[in-house]
Order: sequence, then structure tokens, then C-alpha cells
Amino acid sequence: MKMKGRVTGLHISQEKGTVKLPVATAEFTAIGIVGDAHAGRWHRQVSLLDAAAAKRFTEASNIAVAPGEFAENLLLEGIDLARVAPLDRLVIGPVELEITQIGKECHGAGCTVFQRVGTCLMPKEGLFARVITPGVVTVGDPAELIARPLSVHVVTLSDRAAAGEYEDRSGPLIAEMVANHFAGTRWHLSVDRTVIPDEPEMLEKVLEQDRDGLTDIVITTGGTGIGPRDITPEVILELADIEIPGIMEYIRVKYGADKPSALLSRSIAVVMGDTLVFALPGSVRAVEEYLTEILKVLEHSVLMRHGLGH
Repeated sequence: MKMKGRVTGLHISQEKGTVKLPVATAEFTAIGIVGDAHAGRWHRQVSLLDAAAAKRFTEASNIAVAPGEFAENLLLEGIDLARVAPLDRLVIGPVELEITQIGKECHGAGCTVFQRVGTCLMPKEGLFARVITPGVVTVGDPAELIARPLSVHVVTLSDRAAAGEYEDRSGPLIAEMVANHFAGTRWHLSVDRTVIPDEPEMLEKVLEQDRDGLTDIVITTGGTGIGPRDITPEVILELADIEIPGIMEYIRVKYGADKPSALLSRSIAVVMGDTLVFALPGSVRAVEEYLTEILKVLEHSVLMRHGLGH
């Protein structure tokens, strides 16, 4: 998905908590906008606002709010910021920004607009970004929003399913649960599924392709028991850079209390490059139990891998 628009306003302020004043041109550096108080080595270097949203706010409140008074650095038209997701990119001439946060906590009495109107726009409509590629931006410059898919690869390991002797039910369930979880969110979800036999070389090849292709999330199902063909954890650990033991330990204890056989699962969670890998058991019931817990931290985990969400 791409959307095109233009910059209708540039604003900076030398102090935080004050109205930003208009400028015709601004220099964007690796730490934010030169001369702006919000520049720094953090994830909210640049604030963005949709000009159409600002206009709707003014009309609804019947109070004129000047550009920059919402504390926005960039005022944009032609791009529906309500459809923008974290990690999307905004390109303005030579400058490239990465969206890092949707909305923020309202400062309440510390916000000049809130003092006048009793509410504000930035907590719900505002976006925040960090500078990826520096450069100079001028009012009137064209802007393009480039959506970044959140890629998920579901991999089923089963000799019988790969041979067509058994219907894979766990892989489709994972894909369905992930899709339902992200439905109604801003994320641009992309889910692929693969079925392979319990062969370590094949799994290793799939994982390496996902790592090198910058897949965000890999969720495997099957091969986590103690049977002679259960090889999933060993293969994943060979490629892992970071282990995430806590979540799988919690799940085993939670469900093992009522079903002791669940404690035999060797399910693991790791980071491989920038790819999150979760190895789930093969049964439909176990997939539902494990994924219910994993989904609670999935988005936060993705953001953390990109240096966000701490």
C-alpha cells in the first residue's frame, strides 16, 4: 500500500510543552529536527498530524487552532494517517521517516489545546517517527507513505501431513488465530503457510530463508516432543541468537498443572536475526493454548526487536 500527499506545515519549538512555530524549511538529522526540543536519541523525534483531522477538530470544537498548536512537527495532507501502522515509512524528498508510535498520553492541564478546548487531537490522531535518512524538508514537498507488511510464516512439521496422509489442522488454526488477533488493528498483516516433513535439513533451510528475508515472525507447529522424529527445538537453537525462555516456561507450568503430559513439551521461543521464532506443539489443543498466551506479547516483541516499545 502506498499513499501520496504533501507537506502543508513545518513547525518547531525550542522548549517542550510549548506551541510549535511555523518554519518554511527544516533540516532532519539522525536525531530529529534541528532546533526542535523533541530531537534526541529516542523514538519520538518527529510528530505528525493529518491536516484533515486538524480541520475536523477545529470545526467540531468551533475554536480556531493554529498550525503547530497541536505540537506537530509535520502537517500533512492527502495521506490518511489513520491507516498508518508502526514501522511504515514516510518519504519526503531525501528524508525517510519510520513510524514508531501511534498516539500518546495526553498531558491534560499541561497542553495548551486541552486548556482551551477540554480535549486534544494528538493522543488519538497524532503519529510519531524517527529519522532513518536525513535531509531537508520544505513546506509543499511531496510525501509518500510506504506500508510495511508484518510478515508471519506458519510452518507445520509433520511427516504424514507432508505426504498428504493427514490433514494439517494446526497450521491453519495458527493462521486463523493470528489473523483474528490483528483484525481491526493498523498492522498490514501478511501470513504464509508451509508444510514440511520432520527433516532437520528442510527446517533449517526454511528458517534461514525467513531470517535472511527479514520475516518478522515464524511460528512452527510439531516436532517439540521427545519422539525419535521430534527435531524442531534442536534445529531452531542452532540458528538462534537469543533465547526467550520465560513465555514457554510459563505456558508449560500453566497447562501442566492440569495435564502433566504438557510438561514434556520442548517448545521454545527465540530471536534469529530480527526474526521471532515460536515453536509450538503439534496438537490443535496445544496450539490454541500456547498461541493464546503468545499473542498477548507478540506486538510488543516485534517493536522491541526494532528498538521500540521498551
